[in-house]
Amino acid sequence: MDVAAPFWMKIDIEYELILTLAGDKALIEGEIPEKLTGIASLGEAMPGDLSFLGNRKYRDQVAGCKASLVLVPLDFKRKPQPGQAFLKVADPSFLLALICREAERRLFPKPDAGIHPSAVVDPTATVATTASIGPMAYVGPHARIGENVVLQSHVVVEAHASIGEDSMLFSRSFVGAHCVIGARNRLHPGVVIGADGFGFATMGEEHHRIPQVGNVETEDDVDIGANSAVDRARFGSTRIGRGTKIDNLVQIAHNVQIGIGCLIVAQVGISGSTQLGDFVIIGGQAGVAGHLNVGSKARIAGQSGVSKDVEAGRTYGGIPAIPFNEYQRLNILKRRLPELFRAREKGESGRS
Repeated sequence: MDVAAPFWMKIDIEYELILTLAGDKALIEGEIPEKLTGIASLGEAMPGDLSFLGNRKYRDQVAGCKASLVLVPLDFKRKPQPGQAFLKVADPSFLLALICREAERRLFPKPDAGIHPSAVVDPTATVATTASIGPMAYVGPHARIGENVVLQSHVVVEAHASIGEDSMLFSRSFVGAHCVIGARNRLHPGVVIGADGFGFATMGEEHHRIPQVGNVETEDDVDIGANSAVDRARFGSTRIGRGTKIDNLVQIAHNVQIGIGCLIVAQVGISGSTQLGDFVIIGGQAGVAGHLNVGSKARIAGQSGVSKDVEAGRTYGGIPAIPFNEYQRLNILKRRLPELFRAREKGESGRS
């Protein structure tokens, strides 16, 4: 059965816009469509849709693709079908991202500026006239909401917190007191910025809470995925560097310092006072112990447990995490353990 793109993805996309985004080095081959009305994957696309080949493992699907326009790499050899065109570009995935940015703007337009009647905004708060404060949102005393900021429904911005221009806070996200959110940040539903760090002093058999009197500061262009938490510092600031992207269900503890351009994938946990350099990548479900240094451009494989400092530019994996080449060799040896044991037993029985 043919599966068309979802009805909400049916949106006119001007061919001229695509060409402009593609740039001068793009090559067109085939019959240029008059109009595009949707975006879909290679296997689901129908006539009128735009599709793309972003991963070469799916190149065989292009032959049966019904899309009117397919974005393909410059060196793609197959010819388009009748009624179809290929747009050859250096990076189809990136071009699609640019196109989807425009589609997003049309499909999910920003709400009008203003404060919803059900929102609660403290009289001492400063809210830009271009900002949008949604239903049941709360803006606390002396908080600052910058130009073109959108707070969706049930967002909480506590006292003295600051939200930078053009940031989007999705429903039920929370920014604690005195925390600072940079420009063009996106906090997805359930994000908690500035909850207490996990700090307790144990005296005898009792655990006494250590007040966390610092804050969280995110720099510009930071994205934080749904239900992730960034804890406020014990003192000073927990800091997220410019352009860092954090996936869903990530825990970042108090006083962690994260550099610029880092990628932190789902279910990662980073313990207190650890420092990440610039452009670090941490794979899903990895854990990083506290008070460590992870050097710039280091990479941590998914499900690793980092217990020692990681050198800049190195790739680590395993529990405990070790240099990745060594980790791979150990995995190969593990698979050979039954064979090695049998050989050992055979040798011992021969000697007896």
